[in-house]
Amino acid sequence: MPPHLTLAAGFASAYTRREVIYARSFGTALTMDVFSPEKKANGAGVILFISEGWYSDHAKIEEHIPRYIEPLLVKGYTVFAVVHGSNPKFTLPENIEDAHRAVRFIRHHAQAYGIDPNRIGSTGDSAGGHLSLMVGCAGRAGQPQAPDPVDTESSQVQAVVAFYPPTDFLNWGKPGKHMLGQHPLVSLEGAFDFARLNPETNAFQRITAPKEREAIGRHVSPISHVGPNNAPTLLVVGDADTFIPPQQSESMAAKLKAAGVASELVVMPGGGHDETTITRHLPQALAWFDRHLAARTAVADQP
Repeated sequence: MPPHLTLAAGFASAYTRREVIYARSFGTALTMDVFSPEKKANGAGVILFISEGWYSDHAKIEEHIPRYIEPLLVKGYTVFAVVHGSNPKFTLPENIEDAHRAVRFIRHHAQAYGIDPNRIGSTGDSAGGHLSLMVGCAGRAGQPQAPDPVDTESSQVQAVVAFYPPTDFLNWGKPGKHMLGQHPLVSLEGAFDFARLNPETNAFQRITAPKEREAIGRHVSPISHVGPNNAPTLLVVGDADTFIPPQQSESMAAKLKAAGVASELVVMPGGGHDETTITRHLPQALAWFDRHLAARTAVADQP
């Protein structure tokens, strides 16, 4: 795509934008749009996961440009708007694999994008926030012997900003309450339609056994992966969110703090599950990335 000149919030920001294929999954090309500031790039990158209920659509990138992408560009960040395999065709565990792949791809091509491979952050709201946390809490070391050189890279990011994310599917609003596609997430049932490939029939078989589904629910919950090597994490939530309980961010923040992870919880009085909660706290989000992605020596291969 050619360079763009765009106006937002009273400032002009020139940037280049291009679409890149970062993976292929069952014949589907997975893409990201790379936004690079034409001036004053700071050498750090921020991944923005485009995800609403783990439904991911390239067209949705446009609405993120004025509210989030442009402010990051003005601060000098290269922004990677990542589209993952979408619900209902792809399930939550597959979405998480896409997120890991995107980080590895960006890190492998860091020089081409003009960024430091050890200064990569992730962000998103709701389901996008969940994926951001997964690569901040459950990032994986590279595989030195992998046939694909991209897979030799770590999928760990160095800073996370997550807006009203789901964090614990086995304790939803209260201890022991599971949320694996039930109300109010019933409209997102496809993301929780877990299946395994039967090698004999070469067909997918649905996983319905409660214990197996519980194990998967635990694995896809960021809170299950909290540890001292997690990325510094900022959580933003509105106390009037009726879709994802604020408890999800509160319990995550408490566990991060107990693990000694640099973290902060911002609760917006009266805030809901909407854009206002993001825009009101965008300055804190930008400051968080400035603080934790500043030029420094970092170790990427620490899952």
